[in-house]
Amino acid sequence: MNAIAALEAQGDAALAVEAAVRHKADRRYLGTPNVAIDALVAEWRAELGVEERVALASSLWHSNIHEARIAAAKLLLQARMKPDEAAWRLVQDWLPELDAWALADAVSKAAEKRVMADLSRMDVAEAWLVSENPWMRRAALIAVLPLAKKTFLKEMDARERALGWVETLLTDKDFHVQEAISGWLRDLSKHDAERVRLFLAEHAEAMRGFTRKKAGQKL
Repeated sequence: MNAIAALEAQGDAALAVEAAVRHKADRRYLGTPNVAIDALVAEWRAELGVEERVALASSLWHSNIHEARIAAAKLLLQARMKPDEAAWRLVQDWLPELDAWALADAVSKAAEKRVMADLSRMDVAEAWLVSENPWMRRAALIAVLPLAKKTFLKEMDARERALGWVETLLTDKDFHVQEAISGWLRDLSKHDAERVRLFLAEHAEAMRGFTRKKAGQKL
């Protein structure tokens, strides 16, 4: 299977130029639309077993082509993946290389699937909070975002731990991290408004104004 050739075949030179300007990261761009990437990834996931899929994802990532890296991350967007240790290691390898928002979104979502499949992996993700790479700090919050929607008692400890991560990053200077903070709290407010009101009351002075405003939009 020549996956990169398949991505290239649906590329567009004009879109490639636009993508390079938009994402600003120094790598090759094919201009392959997201809808085409999604269709190819769906085909590959249907054809390949877990081990083969992880191997393909690794190969696509190492090409350092924007669309190939997006496809690599999307290949691992599966909640139930057995075994998934290789996929988890792969995601951890990718995180320090994040340098653009689209790749960060894709890889963070892949990280979310693996962390939520085994919440003991929060021990690993917690270390991302102190990374020099802001995309990794943001990824820590994205990886546990589904916990903001959990209301079962057995998940409350994990949710409170994740909320502690939000508190840890309140003074982070990166805009994208602040966006992740407000998004996390906004999602939580839809399911536990009182907990968010308490959080905002306790930490209002430490929070940036726009973050606090966005966090409370659904209250």
